[in-house]
Amino acid sequence: MKIRLAEPYDIDSLVRMRWDFTYEHYPIIEASYGDFQEECSVFLHKAMSNGKWFIWVAELNDKIVSHIYIELIDKVPKPGRTTYPFVYMTNVYTIPEYRSKGIGGRLLKRIEEWGRENRHEFIMVWPSDDGVPFYARNGYIRCTEPMELSLGG
Repeated sequence: MKIRLAEPYDIDSLVRMRWDFTYEHYPIIEASYGDFQEECSVFLHKAMSNGKWFIWVAELNDKIVSHIYIELIDKVPKPGRTTYPFVYMTNVYTIPEYRSKGIGGRLLKRIEEWGRENRHEFIMVWPSDDGVPFYARNGYIRCTEPMELSLGG
């Protein structure tokens, strides 16, 4: 298995995986794949070139089977210490037939190593209820600090 950062040539696979991920969890959404493909491709091209997004993939036999999207969130500087961004992790997905084989855990471990190498303060993820055991097995803990105000979006 190869774990690496995604490249522009991966965009078609990543778009398809995002589509499949959404329909796995929300099968009644009505949408045009063509419209979604265009919007998501534009997002991914920008994300891969802006230095704030890092899309990690796990590849087996030249096929992406799992991915994790990372966005770096800058913090306001604080006197007395160097300030590094924190890691927001989202869109964690493994193709169903590759689940429960340790692939997602290996991908998480690589991101943890990368985060430590780059001195990021912490990794934050908002897991689904189904995802909580996966993250707990990999050292993540529930926190209750953030608060949210829904803006209806």
